[in-house]
Amino acid sequence: MGKRSVFGLLLLGLAGVGLYAYRRPIIARLLGLRPPQYVTGVERNVRVPMPDGVGLMTDHYLPKAAGRFPTILIRTTYGRGDDVGPLFGWLMRFLGNRFAERGYHVLVQTTRGRFDSEGETEPFVDAAADGQATIDWIARQPWSDGQVGMWGQSYLGYVQWAAAADPHKTPALKAIVPAIIASQASLLIYPDGAFALDTFLRWVFLVDMLDNLRNRPSVENLRRFDPRGVARYLASAFMHLPIAEADVTTIGRPVSFYREWLAHPEPNDAYWRSIDHHVNLPQVTAAAHLVAGWYDLCLRGALADYAALRAAGRAPYLTIGPWAHTDLRNIVAALREGIAWFDAHLKGDRRGLRKKPVRIYVMGADRGAWREMDDWPPPARETRYFLRPEGRLETSTSEVSEPDHFRYDPADPTPSVGGPLLMPPSGPMDNCALEARSDVLTYTTPALKRDVEVIGSVRLELFVQSSLAHTDFFGRLCDVHPDGRSINICDGLFRIEPEAGNLAKVPRFAPSQRLDGVLRIEIDMWATAHRFRRGHRLRLQVSSGAHPRWSRNLGTGEPIATGTKMLVADQTVYHDADHPSALILPIVAG
Repeated sequence: MGKRSVFGLLLLGLAGVGLYAYRRPIIARLLGLRPPQYVTGVERNVRVPMPDGVGLMTDHYLPKAAGRFPTILIRTTYGRGDDVGPLFGWLMRFLGNRFAERGYHVLVQTTRGRFDSEGETEPFVDAAADGQATIDWIARQPWSDGQVGMWGQSYLGYVQWAAAADPHKTPALKAIVPAIIASQASLLIYPDGAFALDTFLRWVFLVDMLDNLRNRPSVENLRRFDPRGVARYLASAFMHLPIAEADVTTIGRPVSFYREWLAHPEPNDAYWRSIDHHVNLPQVTAAAHLVAGWYDLCLRGALADYAALRAAGRAPYLTIGPWAHTDLRNIVAALREGIAWFDAHLKGDRRGLRKKPVRIYVMGADRGAWREMDDWPPPARETRYFLRPEGRLETSTSEVSEPDHFRYDPADPTPSVGGPLLMPPSGPMDNCALEARSDVLTYTTPALKRDVEVIGSVRLELFVQSSLAHTDFFGRLCDVHPDGRSINICDGLFRIEPEAGNLAKVPRFAPSQRLDGVLRIEIDMWATAHRFRRGHRLRLQVSSGAHPRWSRNLGTGEPIATGTKMLVADQTVYHDADHPSALILPIVAG
């Protein structure tokens, strides 16, 4: 069992203990929290009315003391009580008590249409109005001091951006801590112009499983969440065409929100504009502390949110750890940072707030892995590692070099191995088996003579040709250890479409440009902070997909949702003096 699994079981154990012994300071010491101050109580199943008459069911945790206190609002679509067992219900109870015992009212609310909350659920759509109405209701309660903060991860983080997007409607909202999430829903569902098939089929499966497991024994609840079993169950759904019908393969019935998302593949569509809150970030007044992970599927969006807040003159905090989306360590980090953040912005006590706004974990570093800095990204030296013949990766170009070739067959798509996935197996993994495939090119440096530290956004400039007008190119940076293991660090995908190119169709993506019949593309390989140690090697993978993380490109130009025909693509990658394909790294040391 891995360290993260052991830690997760420990945290769940603490959650169970916390149901009965949550006043004990030992939990605070184990999790690095300041000591508890109050005995707590709870009022369950409070009905909070919405303007349209729908009632959202809410549990109210409170310090048993006289006077008014600030409020922390946690809005969840995954349930909050015993009926959903330890993964969500017990955890929400544990977290509610942690804030309450430090002098906060805590409202844990089930979102519209989920479990015992009234109404019909449509993910993302009602988040703003319902969040704003709940905050207004809190501010009018006799126990409230008029100040509200919001906290939570993933969808529990998205609802914070939705509520904060219009500060005129939420003057009581003073602070938010959105963790492992981005404000832009379309960026999560269509990363790099392809549908996030793995993420959202798993999410469909998760939501349905939670509904079906209500009031079942906790052991069965945990067993059904075993990632290995989930992966086996979903294998046929990932390969099903058209993908608009993969929901039926997954849970046996159509899912309206899944099909709605597939019906709107363009990020500039009016459907997405109504629920994408990135454009509203300059007007957000709530103090924001963003928590992210290097292997989280929301990392790129979170960094874009941080940059937008900084450009608007705000002073956000940013914490990035070595986590994937469901790594329970990010919950502990968000809890610890959240208490300090709310103490500072709701109580005026800044003693627990760190001095510098950005704190990142540098992977691969033995000592000083956590670094604090004034801003993101830090100053770095942009260095090009050029693709060379015979799979070499070097800092000098090659005058004469024959191109490399591979064939991509969507019927046998290049698989995704680890990386930013919704559920395990995610994060860093050995890629050697993947790199042995004939549809994967690799380029590797000699063994490093000194440590090389890369912190910032990684890019890949490729000069390519394809036998098809519709195709993808995927790049991945790996750390090759002396024992031969090739561990993935960061990656990205570029979807090629004829003529118009990605820049005209999807403005946030890098441009493509034709030069003497060869297409120049630039792949955003996301950001990282990693130290490549002396004796290790840098490796670049080039392929044409990472299925099912991204929906496979069928090569026909048919719509993503309804395409069923498949064409094989013959791919060419150039790396000569006129076509200097290169991996571009932000190096801060080495």
